[in-house]
Amino acid sequence: MVYLDYTNKGALYELVRQKADAKPYLRWVNASVGTTIKLITVDEICYFRADTKYTMVVTAGGESLIRKPIKELVEELDPSQFWQVHRSTVVNVNAIVGVIRDIRGHLQVKLRHRPETLPVSEGYTHLFRQM
Repeated sequence: MVYLDYTNKGALYELVRQKADAKPYLRWVNASVGTTIKLITVDEICYFRADTKYTMVVTAGGESLIRKPIKELVEELDPSQFWQVHRSTVVNVNAIVGVIRDIRGHLQVKLRHRPETLPVSEGYTHLFRQM
């Protein structure tokens, strides 16, 4: 339980302002599939991968493209649901089945509903130490 000191109105104002300014996390993306625009909820997404000037949105059923860089996506996604595992890849934690260590000691993420594995950069291996 949190008790607020109402005698310090500046602190109370700041707390209310922070809550009001808090931007909600991304809930869906509008992605191009050929000539069609598809609405994809973030829960359906297995991972995002940078692809030249586009970002590929990968679901269990296929791939789509959006015009938003990975850097912007990371700021809009819930960090408890999406982890950046490489400078060009952000993965949905709920889509991870396991982590594989190859002969050279590099980690790769194995996904549910997808045949490919995703490489984990050295700077992001700390995310998997608790697993």
